[in-house]
Amino acid sequence: MIVFTPLCGSAQSTSVPNAFCYLLQIDDIRVLLDCGAPDWRLGAGEDVEGEDEAASRRETKKWWSEYLSLLTRTAPEIDLVLFTHGSLQHIGLYSYARAKLGLSAPAFATLPVQALGRIAVLEDVEGWRAEVDVDNEVPEEYSGDGDVKMESGIQLLHKAIATADVVKEAFDSITTLKYSQATQLTGKLQALTLTAYSASHTLGGTLWKLRSASSGTLLYAVGLNHMKEQHLDGTALVRPGGGGVGEGLGRPDLLITDAGRVGIISVRRREREEAFLESITNTLRSSGSVLIPVDASTRLVELLIILDQHWTQAKTRAPLCLVSRTGKECVTFVRSLMEWMGGWITREGEVPTIGKDSKKRKRRNRKDEEDIEEEDALLANMILRFKHLQIFPSPEALMDAIHPSAPKVILATPLTMSHGASRAMFESFSSMRNNLLLLVNIAEKGTLARSLWDIWQREQAETAKWGKGRLGAIVKAETDISVRMNAKVPLAGVELEEYLNAEKAAKEKAAAEAAARPQLLLEADDDDEGDSEDEASDASSELAVEEELGGGTDEGVATRHFAEGSGAKGAGAEEEEADSARQQLSFDIYLKGKVARATFFKSSSGAQATRYRMFPYVEKRRRIDEWGETIDVGTWMRRGKKWEEEEETEENQAAKEARRKRQEEEQAQHAPPEPPSKYITEQHSIDVRCKVYFVDFEGLNDGRATKMIVPQVNPRKMILVASQPEATAELMQACGEIRSMTREISTPGVGEEVKIGEHSHSYSISVGETLFSTLKMSKFEDNEVAFVSGRIAFNPNSAIPVLEPAASAKSQDSAVVPTGTDQAREEQTMIATVPAQILPQTTLIGDLRLTALKARLSTLGITADFAGEGVLICGLSQTGNGGSDTDIVSVRKMGRGRVEVAGNVSDVYYTVRRELYGLYAQVAG
Repeated sequence: MIVFTPLCGSAQSTSVPNAFCYLLQIDDIRVLLDCGAPDWRLGAGEDVEGEDEAASRRETKKWWSEYLSLLTRTAPEIDLVLFTHGSLQHIGLYSYARAKLGLSAPAFATLPVQALGRIAVLEDVEGWRAEVDVDNEVPEEYSGDGDVKMESGIQLLHKAIATADVVKEAFDSITTLKYSQATQLTGKLQALTLTAYSASHTLGGTLWKLRSASSGTLLYAVGLNHMKEQHLDGTALVRPGGGGVGEGLGRPDLLITDAGRVGIISVRRREREEAFLESITNTLRSSGSVLIPVDASTRLVELLIILDQHWTQAKTRAPLCLVSRTGKECVTFVRSLMEWMGGWITREGEVPTIGKDSKKRKRRNRKDEEDIEEEDALLANMILRFKHLQIFPSPEALMDAIHPSAPKVILATPLTMSHGASRAMFESFSSMRNNLLLLVNIAEKGTLARSLWDIWQREQAETAKWGKGRLGAIVKAETDISVRMNAKVPLAGVELEEYLNAEKAAKEKAAAEAAARPQLLLEADDDDEGDSEDEASDASSELAVEEELGGGTDEGVATRHFAEGSGAKGAGAEEEEADSARQQLSFDIYLKGKVARATFFKSSSGAQATRYRMFPYVEKRRRIDEWGETIDVGTWMRRGKKWEEEEETEENQAAKEARRKRQEEEQAQHAPPEPPSKYITEQHSIDVRCKVYFVDFEGLNDGRATKMIVPQVNPRKMILVASQPEATAELMQACGEIRSMTREISTPGVGEEVKIGEHSHSYSISVGETLFSTLKMSKFEDNEVAFVSGRIAFNPNSAIPVLEPAASAKSQDSAVVPTGTDQAREEQTMIATVPAQILPQTTLIGDLRLTALKARLSTLGITADFAGEGVLICGLSQTGNGGSDTDIVSVRKMGRGRVEVAGNVSDVYYTVRRELYGLYAQVAG
């Protein structure tokens, strides 16, 4: 049985995009599909003048509260985690859930999703922690359902933001897979087989295929894009050129997909690129600057390729800037992911172009194929080099390098403008009328970017609004926006003086305590006859020394030695008599290494040594060889380290990576200390006078593509997620108009369970060795199938029944012994009549594709052409062929599961029939 529960991003959502997080239970296996994070300023809202956002704030607070509450209850019970994309909406909350909510299940993703997701989450958590004291933040009060935490009767909401170290540790634990790599899981998950396919939309984006012996095939396909882009091919769910569904992805038992853009008609890619670049060019010519809010890793790559190529072709001199904390890491890593890319930059023999020059341009005068391949690789590397791009870690660094009034194009994170560089730069950027704010995605409600997009949408004509299939116009924003600005500023004046005085007093107190410890130790040793309180004082002094020196016996720090019943021998009769009456406690806190274990000169052989406190003096000796030459150990250590680096190969990359991380940690330790700072929050009123424009570069299917792809997949059951109620109803209506589509379509809300297969039962049965040896297996997709006919036999030694051949099972169950008369009568009957024989029936498994049959016939020299919808005419005569006009065979698809082959009896007929059968898995029984 399958149970599906949306934790976030249901089919009844009111704000899209939204976080993706779903619980899928297959029998007793609980799978978490994605673990996205919302924008943490949800509920704070950006107040546009004259608008009331109070209702929206309450709604978003309730939504976030319910999501975190459901995830907190579910996380400890998860057995498997799957990620589809590396954006915050799909993977942003994973590190926090793993560190705070008890999510310890194994996680799987592709390599780009793991790497780009790590970059995106690091950018997000570092950006927020640079502006908000997350660990000591005062939570917001919330009066509604779905509590997160209750303190003194007040419901509290917290930001679930992890630390950078937690993020790195969490993403290092993710197991990476390749596309089309079937992975059989182990342990409790051994009943599942995972296969990742390309979903496009983002680099490494994944649609997951899960196969279960009891529940069949499940497809989790969200965030799809069937269109080719600059660096990505279309999704593997559909074949290129409208060739149907990808191999192994058709007719699943359950399809889970999103319907968020069903009501949207997208503009052609070429027109969008032209409008995007034209708006930038006109702004730069008018001495204005362009600000583009972008995400940290996923969709950023597509924009960088378009802009860098335009800068090269148009020879633009204006600076192209990226303001991001993780920008350099992202650009560097993307260059190593060429094998995951597609699109125009990897198209052999073509020069990738953008905008008006997007027509294909073939290379000429290329004769040597090896040279062409080398030039293609060099071309791709040049495209991903981004030679026109300048990367800055902060807005301050950008201002220092480029004059604020100079025309430039700035890509700043984050996409929502809720914090970070894009929010900080907008305040000064928006006051200039020649500047252009260029939006490329629709952000979540309650964010600054969404408020600005709403301004642009309101000013568009009814036919030019977003989603109508037409590009809108540039809008001159004339409004005021109240924005909450968070910042971390250094202390100054009285606050700095108070902080320094407090820090100085703390250091003096620590130094006084450290100076008093040796005196306490000496006083503790003077009293050897002390009572139990003195012994406790000695023990506490010893612990203080251990804490001061910080280690164990191998590092020469304090170690306790207790001798019960007897003291040290050989120290005189008086000492022996005293030791017998008390428990001796001694210290060797200054002896390094294992010296404390050696015998001392006052101890007798065979007894425990008496140890005394010694001054830590180490005699320094010059190390020389037998020739009197001084040995320089450092030289040999440096040379050995160099040899180790030269011996590094691809087989021991783990050691190389560990050494790199260790060097980074050492550099971080030597970094200058951060000055004393404080966190402040201010409410700013921004007078927006800049121009605003929106061009959709989200890279997702529109409504027309979704309505065409879903019927081709033709699932037996379907669940819709991540969409608004209007879009959900529209897709369900479109599917209802198709006769072959399933009617079992579910649209659960957040926290609502959908049970599939609860009225069906599954049983386990074992195939006997005798029967298994007679089976004729036929390959079908990833499995081998055969027709089985037998009788069930129960073994007293096993609880699982066994399927045996019918003849053997009948002979075992038969308890009647025939007599001689009956046997003679039976033999006479068999001689007089011919026994009836049941001819075997053949079952064909698979889905016929006439295009595949046409390709197979063409390799055999038989021409074929389509004469209408669902009809293939084979054997047409051509010049030089030995066939005639009578050797014509037609193959017609009559309906679901019916194929008609008509033609004269000839070699062509039998050849077509043989190749047609070859496209199916044949099971005879």
